[in-house]
Amino acid sequence: MSVKTFAAIDVGSYELAMKIFEVSRARGMREIDHIRHSIDMGTETYSTGKLSYERVDELCRVLREFHGIMKSYQVEDYQAYGTSAIREMRNKAILLDQIAERTGIRIDVLSNSEQRFLDYKSIAFQGEGFLQIIENGTAILDIGGGSIQISLFDNDTLVSTQNMKLGVLRLQERLQHLDAGISQYDMLIEEMVESQMSVYKKLYLKDRQIKNIIIVDDYVSALVRRQEEGNRFADRKTMEDYARLFRNKKLPELAKMLDMPEENMPLLYISMVLLQSIMNSMEAERIWAPGVTLCDGIAYEYAEKNKIITSTHDFEKDIIACAQNISKRYRGSKKRSETLEQIALAIFDGTKKVHGLGKRERLLLQISTILHDCGKYISMANLGECSYSIIMATEIIGLSHLEREIVANVVKYNHREFEYYETMEKFSMLDRESYIRIAKLTAILRLANGLDRSHKQKFKDVKISLKEDKLIFTVDTDEDITLEKGLFGARADFFEEVYSIRPVIKRKRVS
Repeated sequence: MSVKTFAAIDVGSYELAMKIFEVSRARGMREIDHIRHSIDMGTETYSTGKLSYERVDELCRVLREFHGIMKSYQVEDYQAYGTSAIREMRNKAILLDQIAERTGIRIDVLSNSEQRFLDYKSIAFQGEGFLQIIENGTAILDIGGGSIQISLFDNDTLVSTQNMKLGVLRLQERLQHLDAGISQYDMLIEEMVESQMSVYKKLYLKDRQIKNIIIVDDYVSALVRRQEEGNRFADRKTMEDYARLFRNKKLPELAKMLDMPEENMPLLYISMVLLQSIMNSMEAERIWAPGVTLCDGIAYEYAEKNKIITSTHDFEKDIIACAQNISKRYRGSKKRSETLEQIALAIFDGTKKVHGLGKRERLLLQISTILHDCGKYISMANLGECSYSIIMATEIIGLSHLEREIVANVVKYNHREFEYYETMEKFSMLDRESYIRIAKLTAILRLANGLDRSHKQKFKDVKISLKEDKLIFTVDTDEDITLEKGLFGARADFFEEVYSIRPVIKRKRVS
């Protein structure tokens, strides 16, 4: 593959950024330009749900300039993503269409979990530095304009991720609403952070020891990297010294000392107090600021999809670990999930010729088996609906919003009557292709569930063979399987409706 030029554009809450990269299989990725423009879209969006006409004009003007820069670099491909400021707009569709018409740049909007996963990927692609730091208790603190994301590692695996509405612009808007002076920022921010962190610690942190915080942001990271050329680390004392400096100096004086724009000082101060409050709450010892941005994550995603670069980190393992921790939180049966996973994946692999699904759908099926009974924590009578609600309300970093909705529906319809698209489209935004994926995965999960209906894992060995219009399950067991055979029919009916193949149970031997 020859060298290609790629542009990554981040339409953020308080900044527009574009990075131009040269990408090739021989040399990997090389950043050749980074253009930034400060524009506070978040404050308007979070308070009114819309952007003023003046702000829209400024946004379009800068994006037209970006378009011209891309032409000058002969950019062959680009990806533009909007984050929380765009995501929370009430007139999002109208605005995005207007931007495309006026600038020639089409913006896709990331869900929160998609945005954080791209940031996470950009950190993971740092290689050895990342792998070494997560050997000990580590949290990623991703600070945005509208919210923060805290993701926890346990034994080198990402196990949980939680979003809190504590972004720097949102905090600034609240402080301005309270008519607070800058001398009050410390106390007020600490109170707002502690009210949420106390709950977070009880539910997610528990007895985990967090030594390191990996920070992704636009202000503190720059400060850490300026303290000593090339140094990406800072301990708690260093951060306390910086916070003391902010309390004792005027903003113009600070800007001169730190060699940073004065207009950035209030948001830097908010970020500093926010970080310090979280460090104190977690008793973390140091921070690592790799200096990555969403633009880096966008570029890594592009290079990975086009097989230009590969990562040594197993992201699928993280997604599965997150699902397992959700199941554990809601008292899911680990043994039962493992049995369902084994049978369901065997069915998936044995029917590749007829279902036409790929590796990603196999992962969604696996997650569905792990979360199949999470709703029983709330109600055993409404297991399907409660499971759906839990999954849709819980972020699984690495899954898009659509993928999470597919998993939620597969789990829901494993426990209740399946609804046809003509009915579902009246209350759902799912497209027809996603609906078919749900139907195919549900048929497989139902079949796996039917083979272990008693929840006693009666089958020692299940062999699956596809012969013409029959899917034959040859089972090895000495136990009574009257219940399994009796209730298998209804599940087999739905599988046959979806695939035009009839599942049949055959017993290898009878005691």
